[in-house]
Amino acid sequence: KSGFPTSYIYIYLSYHSSAIAQMTFCLRTNPVGVQRNMSQSSLAGKVAIVTASTDGIGLAAAQALGKRGAHVVVSSRKQTNVDKAVALLQGQNIQVTGTTCNVGEGKEREKLVQMTLEKCGGIDILVSNAAVNPFFGNIMDSTEDVWDKILSVNVKSSFLMTKLVVPHMEKRGGGNVVFVSSVAGYQPMQALGPYSVSKTALLGLTRALAPDLAQSNIRVNCVAPGVIKTRFSSALWQNEDIMDEFKKQLSIKRIGEPEEIGGVIAFLCSDEASYITGETITVTGGINCRL
Repeated sequence: KSGFPTSYIYIYLSYHSSAIAQMTFCLRTNPVGVQRNMSQSSLAGKVAIVTASTDGIGLAAAQALGKRGAHVVVSSRKQTNVDKAVALLQGQNIQVTGTTCNVGEGKEREKLVQMTLEKCGGIDILVSNAAVNPFFGNIMDSTEDVWDKILSVNVKSSFLMTKLVVPHMEKRGGGNVVFVSSVAGYQPMQALGPYSVSKTALLGLTRALAPDLAQSNIRVNCVAPGVIKTRFSSALWQNEDIMDEFKKQLSIKRIGEPEEIGGVIAFLCSDEASYITGETITVTGGINCRL
């Protein structure tokens, strides 16, 4: 027995049965339209900066955000790459602005933010995706220059970009920051020691920033991809011996696609994730990730 009067239960069931029937009818008659309406307008009016976004995961993130209605600002160090990405996104009816930017340089970061403000009127979302890896080998052979380069671009610039955009997010009532880490942040990959350490640092940066920025209605989250089929990770997925060994750790026996990361990033920036902050979502095909 429920403890509620029978008449209350009858009204409750009648109401919800009717609602479910209407929803079922709608999904049966136009399932694609319902999905499109739910996804394409969820970020309408938002402005999103995505660093290192002319290829791979960065471009996929720009596509996913743009398809949900955001005006995306893409960047790369080379103008030819920017032009190509802008043309691609415009061809998909995505609002896009592009510029060159080396996020490792302070003046370049400031230029990116200022250009976004001038052309788009504000900033709501930052996806910090830029990363470098100039070293491959035994970690004990890595040099001070290698560490300076990796930590400067992969970690320090992520924080400094956040620091630049936060005041502008506050003016718009809040926002979202997403860092792109890696499964290597949980389990360092052989021959990628310094890079792996930098990705672990992003997990900590996410947790450190989230409580303070929550007071300004800014959520901070992180995505840790596994091996994804991008140019950046081609040394891994093009090596059959490495991949055969790697796939033993996977539940889903394949490498990931950039779009599978872009969709998670867009989710984290949407209202559907409004109660999520300080978290890292691993998108790895089932690798057990734990620090």
